[in-house]
Amino acid sequence: MADPQLSVPRYLSAGEALAAWLEHLAHERRLAPNTLEAYGRISRLYLAFLERHRGGPQRLGDLGTVTAAEVRAHLAERRSGDHPLAARSISQTLSAIRAFHGFLDRRCGTPAPQLALVRGPRIKTSLPRPVSEDQARGLLQESDADPDAEAWEAARDRAVLTLLYGCGLRISEGLSLSRSDAPLPETLRITGKGGKTRLAPVLPAVREAVDGYLALQPFPLAPADALFRARRGGPLTPRHVQAMVQRLRGRLGLPATATPHALRHSFATHLLGAGADLRSIQELLGHASLSTTQKYTAVDAQRLLDAYSGAHPRR
Repeated sequence: MADPQLSVPRYLSAGEALAAWLEHLAHERRLAPNTLEAYGRISRLYLAFLERHRGGPQRLGDLGTVTAAEVRAHLAERRSGDHPLAARSISQTLSAIRAFHGFLDRRCGTPAPQLALVRGPRIKTSLPRPVSEDQARGLLQESDADPDAEAWEAARDRAVLTLLYGCGLRISEGLSLSRSDAPLPETLRITGKGGKTRLAPVLPAVREAVDGYLALQPFPLAPADALFRARRGGPLTPRHVQAMVQRLRGRLGLPATATPHALRHSFATHLLGAGADLRSIQELLGHASLSTTQKYTAVDAQRLLDAYSGAHPRR
């Protein structure tokens, strides 16, 4: 169903039009704060470019006269300078601009027809880079072998990595758990990207690792407090988990692609190799599109080809 068109004066400023769009994204679309912030940042840079390019403040009516050449010039500007954007970021920038103008068309009666002439950059599709089952096992086992860490910190690190690998969570999802979530139930309700919720089954090994951490951690925690704590008692940060895995892969001789997020990729790839179907993996990972999950089939096929090439007697 089409969005209801608003009665918006043509003399509304471009900044006010942007504020109306962000309000729509926050309260009607309920986008995640990080996504909302990114859309706002991209759009403000876009409007600032138009003001410079056109020599003055822009109004709602002016945004409908945007040309393909102007949008291309803005994208070219974002590709250059001290912090040039990569092709994927340029594509995301164009997507945000399209979404903004789509809102102005649907809600404000201000289309920008020339925007349809702008094409984004070609993006080389990259495959997920999981670690092997032995490497994942090594990361989990080595995580509590740091001689400089206290026993509760070692148990915490092992619990976090076991959670990421055993439930296929993103770092932000794992660290968003609160004290009231533990002891972990058989199924966790996870809020992922875009505010979408999904159910993640909890393996006994994951529950045991988290219970082991809770038995040792020294801080009194209220039900709403973050479950995983840093050395001084504050919430554990993604940077700590990333640094911890960086140290572990150095000790284990793993490649730079062995990151905390690689454990999520490994969760999916190892399930696929064990016979799980794509739809189930899609639901477990919280992917909005099956095409995103299908990338793991290419990873698994490549792994089989590598094993075949290495073992075939006539290689």
